[in-house]
Amino acid sequence: MKKFSIKDRLKSFIYAYRGIIVAVKTQHNLQIHIIAMLICIFFGLILKINQTEWILLILFFALVIAMEIINSAIELLTDIASPQFNSKAANVKDMAAGAVLISAIAAIIAGIIIFVPKIIQQIF
Repeated sequence: MKKFSIKDRLKSFIYAYRGIIVAVKTQHNLQIHIIAMLICIFFGLILKINQTEWILLILFFALVIAMEIINSAIELLTDIASPQFNSKAANVKDMAAGAVLISAIAAIIAGIIIFVPKIIQQIF
């Protein structure tokens, strides 16, 4: 086991940051999730959501974005491991995409629960 090193720990943050930047620059679905997140932040500020609602939104933002980055990494690795079509590789990619879809649906439901009553309250 390698000895603990603060320098190595700092490098790991740099690598993680680089991975996030690569994902944001290259993954269109991630860009869509980020736009949706920014829209939710805007409406959260306008509608003055409470602290608990902010915490829930932040957790869902993190979940969906993390799932999208993991999905992208799995797809990339699968393409490297299996450049020709392989039904099992396709299943791996589909399952990873399904995980993103589940997290996005949960985030949408939470958003509806948080925002719709506040929008209705503003209208009436």
